[in-house]
Amino acid sequence: MAFFAHPSSYIDEGCQIGEGTMIWHFSHIMAGAVIGEGCNIGQNVVVSPSVILGNNVKVQNNVSIYTGVICEDNVFLGPSCVFTNVVNPRSAVNRKNQYASTRVGRGASIGANATIVCGHDIGQFAFIGAGAVVTRDVPAYALIVGNPGRQIGWMSEFGHRLKFDREGMAVCEESGQVYRLIDGYVERFS
Repeated sequence: MAFFAHPSSYIDEGCQIGEGTMIWHFSHIMAGAVIGEGCNIGQNVVVSPSVILGNNVKVQNNVSIYTGVICEDNVFLGPSCVFTNVVNPRSAVNRKNQYASTRVGRGASIGANATIVCGHDIGQFAFIGAGAVVTRDVPAYALIVGNPGRQIGWMSEFGHRLKFDREGMAVCEESGQVYRLIDGYVERFS
């Protein structure tokens, strides 16, 4: 095997798991799931059918990733965060044909105990704070907190809050990368 799976984990036939990925205690990777290279799947994680995780995705303990979720490369999913896949679930009503998709952009981080309501995309390098409930699309580099989630600022690719000057420019305190704020959207300038 090109990946590691703890003996207590369940790996169904028909899933794809990339080289160097590690799957820990009591996790279940279901048929049809696709997991990239160099991922870390923590303890007690469920990866449902048709979920796609890119390369170097870090999934912490007790995370449920349901059908319809796509995480691009370098995504961080904090402990006990959860994704939904049906807007109006009922036990007695089968809505498997109504799963809504959720895309988590490259480099985004989702904090512990956050809930991502299905059908909403999270932009690249967005930062969802612990316990936040995401009920709408999140722009790239946005910092979201609260329930319901609201944007309170912008984050750098290194995970630091950006402070924009009057010209709409900000510098990451750790990397020195420069960002530009234009018409309510952030892009990396250099």
